[in-house]
Amino acid sequence: MPLRNRLRLLAISGLALFTVSASLPPASADGPRSHHPSGGGLSATIRYTEYGIPHIVAKDYANLGFGNGWAQAADQVCTLADGFVTLRGERSRYFGPDAAPDGSLSAATKNLSSDLYFRRIREARTLEKLLEQPAPVGQSRDVRELERGWAAGYNAWLAQNRIDDPACRGADWVRPVTTLDVVARGYALSVLGGQGRGIDGITGAQPPTGAAGTPGVPSPGDAADAARRLLSTQNADMGSNAVAFRGDTTANGRGLLLGNPHYPWQGGRRFWQSQQTIPGELDVAGGSLLGAPIVSIGHNANIAWSHTVATGVPVNLHQLTLDPADPTVYLVDGRPERMTKRTVSVAVKGGGAVTRTQWSTRYGPVITSLGAGLPLPWTATTAYALNDPNAVNLRFSDAGLGFSRARSTAGIEAALRRTQGLPWVNTIAADSSGHSFFSQSQVLPRITDELAGRCSTALGRATYPASGLAVLDGSRSDCAPGSDPDAVQPGIFGPGRMPTVKDAPYVENSNDSAWLTNADAPLAGYERVFGTIGTPRSMRTRGAIEDVSAMAAKGRLTVADLQGQQFANRAPAGDLTAADLAAACAALPGGRAVGSDGTAVDVSAACEVLRRWDRKTDTGSRGALLFDRFWRRVTAAVPQSELWKVPFSPADPVGTPNTLNTSAPGVARALADTVAELRAAGIAPDAPLGRHQWVERNGKRIPIGGGTESLGIWNKTEPVWDAASGGYQEVSTGSSYIQAVGWDGGKCPVARTLLTYSQSSDPGSAHYSDQTELYSGERWVTSRFCEKDILRSPALRIVRVHERR
Repeated sequence: MPLRNRLRLLAISGLALFTVSASLPPASADGPRSHHPSGGGLSATIRYTEYGIPHIVAKDYANLGFGNGWAQAADQVCTLADGFVTLRGERSRYFGPDAAPDGSLSAATKNLSSDLYFRRIREARTLEKLLEQPAPVGQSRDVRELERGWAAGYNAWLAQNRIDDPACRGADWVRPVTTLDVVARGYALSVLGGQGRGIDGITGAQPPTGAAGTPGVPSPGDAADAARRLLSTQNADMGSNAVAFRGDTTANGRGLLLGNPHYPWQGGRRFWQSQQTIPGELDVAGGSLLGAPIVSIGHNANIAWSHTVATGVPVNLHQLTLDPADPTVYLVDGRPERMTKRTVSVAVKGGGAVTRTQWSTRYGPVITSLGAGLPLPWTATTAYALNDPNAVNLRFSDAGLGFSRARSTAGIEAALRRTQGLPWVNTIAADSSGHSFFSQSQVLPRITDELAGRCSTALGRATYPASGLAVLDGSRSDCAPGSDPDAVQPGIFGPGRMPTVKDAPYVENSNDSAWLTNADAPLAGYERVFGTIGTPRSMRTRGAIEDVSAMAAKGRLTVADLQGQQFANRAPAGDLTAADLAAACAALPGGRAVGSDGTAVDVSAACEVLRRWDRKTDTGSRGALLFDRFWRRVTAAVPQSELWKVPFSPADPVGTPNTLNTSAPGVARALADTVAELRAAGIAPDAPLGRHQWVERNGKRIPIGGGTESLGIWNKTEPVWDAASGGYQEVSTGSSYIQAVGWDGGKCPVARTLLTYSQSSDPGSAHYSDQTELYSGERWVTSRFCEKDILRSPALRIVRVHERR
């Protein structure tokens, strides 16, 4: 039998023709060595192809989880271990109570508040109680097996390998994990937009002592602004674009999907790429959030899906009326109820412990702030409780596993209905039969507009219309969120209420509400808690709709068109304003404008640069950096009502507002400040963007294209400005796991992928920056999904990993 056929047969059965020593990290360039397993236990076969992408084969879910945990540890052990310290509530012990977590698992600002929260989760046995719930309310057996296997695989890698990554080499906080640790990571992701956002306010909530200095509740207007800022995805560190095209817009009648999630480039919320296979049962490829045992965004042979952060508000507040004699007693329908309390102790670095009491109500934990801008003081008469329905949701992984098994967009919809497991994302999908699909299927408190109108407090009457954050009267039991009969859990909307669009020529989302999922047929009829209708869209949404609607109208689309859209790097804000700005610049008397410090600045050189700018943010675009720095200033300083001559119109939501008001005083001032800033940094106004927007990996500068949120760039890049270092260095968040997927009638999907920051965060890994360099050059990875393609990889390395007994 030919060697290739032998390889294929053995790989399919989960065996390897040869075995690389399990003591070698997958990034090793050493050749094959013989190794003999020392016992039974869990095992998997991992086939590595180009860029360190593992294709994991196992006989069942526990063994698949084992291979997944092993391979993730090999690439990301330090990042994962740091996250498990968070989840065990031990950050203060190892890193000090006042240091800040990386923000990947919550919005806690200090290690102490993070630890107090996660220790309470453990000591209250919250996870164990949720795991006792049978599916579909609780987790399925297959997901629990994946989690058990993942923990065993991670532990086996730790036991059989030496850590070389300087981020955690020799650290005593790198320890084996339990299945409960893996479950806790999924739980933290589920409450990320709810309790995770309010951890400082939950752990800091203490009954009033009568001491002066308690902050007051902000005015309704200030509260509305604070809630809007808090819940706006436009200012968050996560976002995304995704579009699915129906078959009649494509070259072959089959669907197409482009997924472009925007996630942090560092820390524990990175994606990690793999293929997961149980022969005859499961075969899926894509990106997983670190620590997750399932593919989060991906494709199989028949469907492809992506997610975008949704506008639905996954929490609400209840304003409590307190017993005047005891601020830990609140009234419901005139009857007193005592708050429950749990005292938690956290060990701190240097010895000793910090002890705090946390308070809860029938509605959820007492909270004294929701973000820095929205204080919610606990007084002698009033307190606030946070209702987060995702605090009883462990179904996130079951939803992802359901997508992985689906064979059509109908299967995606069925998984969403069955699990109701997604806390804060929309789902966009396409399939090989030519269907397109969008659904904002989130776990949201069942806050109807009628309930909000009937039960909102004075604070809620300001925050709910502005942001979707309801503040309900907690003294009335009839003001609790209701339940839908088709809902998986009480207190949330059922699947039948979710904004959904099926089989439109295109469905697209860029983190605005579902209203313009397809701009030719706007979606309405959903409650305010899901998002807005008839309000201004972000610049990125406007540009995306212009692009994808034109693509659908052109027709005959292919995967290559998706690739072109990803790297078009068109700046819609530039298209709208750069010509007018250049003309206004050229008309300035003496070519000078007055900066914010009163200094007259010669801006004449900038006029021609702006005129000639190609309106893109490619690495070679000249004028992109100048406009970027200007646009950030002018949008921060000039109100939208003054910035545009033509205001927003719901009748033309993509085209309005438009026409830059160049006579607004802040426009010329922003231009002067920008020119002065670049001049002080030694940056020419016509410098190519990539010369001053880059990341450094092992001493090498890698130019990065794309641009910031407010410019409207599809290929979002949020870089870190450091004028002293010559511009933008490093990227905080932006395009992450990108996939362009279609089908050509064969057995293998046509897929191109990119993991922008590469597989490993270890500087010593061969896969620390290889895909980042691809991303810089606007090149892609050709997905090796089918066996024949995997086994033809010139980089093929086969590793059999196992537990040692």
